[in-house]
Amino acid sequence: MRFLVIGDVIGRTGRRAVKEVLPSLKEKLSIDFVVLNGENLAHGNGITKPTFEEVITAGVDVITSGNHTFDKKEVYTIIDDERLLRPANLPPLAKGKGFNTYEKNNKRITVINLMGRVFIGIPLDCPFRTFDEIYNKVKDTSDYIIVDFHGEATSEKQAFGYYVDSRATLVFGTHTHVQTSDERFLPKGTAYISDVGLTGAYDSVIGIKAPQIIEKFITGMPVKYEPEEGRYIFQALFLDTEEKKLKRIQIKEGESYEL
Repeated sequence: MRFLVIGDVIGRTGRRAVKEVLPSLKEKLSIDFVVLNGENLAHGNGITKPTFEEVITAGVDVITSGNHTFDKKEVYTIIDDERLLRPANLPPLAKGKGFNTYEKNNKRITVINLMGRVFIGIPLDCPFRTFDEIYNKVKDTSDYIIVDFHGEATSEKQAFGYYVDSRATLVFGTHTHVQTSDERFLPKGTAYISDVGLTGAYDSVIGIKAPQIIEKFITGMPVKYEPEEGRYIFQALFLDTEEKKLKRIQIKEGESYEL
């Protein structure tokens, strides 16, 4: 099975990158299943029905999310769509699903969305124990288990990777918008990366206009953030489970690239 997971997609520029890159990438790499973190799809914060449908139409199978899932109230019109996940370790009465199982090419793929607790500032259940609970429900009926661990601290992500080693097929980190170079197969076989990175404006501060971020740091005052536009960067991770191949992907608009 060949999987592609795409790093946090930021605003219009990120959506454009997905539409321009993903179809040809799926064809070149014979990708079977695509997961995309989309909590920043709609102008950098939250998800709306049109932005959701835009990337689904481009070839995405499942959209995961994180702390910005509910930033825009329009998300409630699609929160029950089986292709949209929110963190499973939110409080029990939270709307939406934290995991789901999908069928593709006669295989059953369970995708689990979790959020770390370090530096996040949101009341969350333990992601480690939440994984255990979900795993016990799906382990006998899943061919593959994919986990989006949306978190700030690399140490928490790495600890989680080792905790689920051999139980999850792939653990990929999201949230920081900075791609890490630590992709690897853990000792018991789980594919892992601390952060897949950013799909959005290349000349930006994690997808946002740099002057606004600079102003925030200098003044310490609240600043309205807006996604940067211009040329894009598309960052993702490719996994081939049969050939045991794991590869980071980084495509900059207007530049050639090798796969």
